[in-house]
Amino acid sequence: MEELAKEAGIPVRTLRFYRERGLISPPRREGRIAWYDDHHLARLRTITGLLERGHTLTGIADLARTFESGRDVAEVLGLGEPTEETPVRLTPEQLADYFESESTPENLAAAMELGYLGTDGDEIVHISRRLLEVSAELVREGVPLATVLASGRRVREHADALADLFVSTLRDHSTQEEPPQLRPLARAVVDAELSMALDRRLRRDAEGAE
Repeated sequence: MEELAKEAGIPVRTLRFYRERGLISPPRREGRIAWYDDHHLARLRTITGLLERGHTLTGIADLARTFESGRDVAEVLGLGEPTEETPVRLTPEQLADYFESESTPENLAAAMELGYLGTDGDEIVHISRRLLEVSAELVREGVPLATVLASGRRVREHADALADLFVSTLRDHSTQEEPPQLRPLARAVVDAELSMALDRRLRRDAEGAE
């Protein structure tokens, strides 16, 4: 324990306190000897980093429980399934840098339920770099992360319906399971229609303000 505390740069009494609070897992024991490993050291450094960013120990404990009960990265990413999205591996500190005070246990649990976040050992995995960066930008613009996630859930429902439409339409007229033109054609149609829909909505808002 003394060696681990020294490596992490914290007093032994602090390490004992973290253990009592359940912030780190118990060591592996062989008789009277307790063995700590790199995972314990990584967790201690994560705790230190989150404390420096203003998180409380209670909040950190809640975050730890959220991640430990969260979805495995393989389940979230659907390994083996085709995807054009690039997953992002993050430490808890890096995730906190993206969303600052919005990185609450409630929001992280919602992101896991939605399938945006998964865990892989001591790392957090976001399913899509594009979604991560857009979500962070919306939060910087003043939109609460809870609202971003709720909107993401609604977008997911519409996106699933559009995917069903495009897949069934092309498969009805193609002998291939996934026609090569499926993704580019679907993206082009959705992008064009969404652009025109935004034009119509903004024009209505402008006319209503006159």
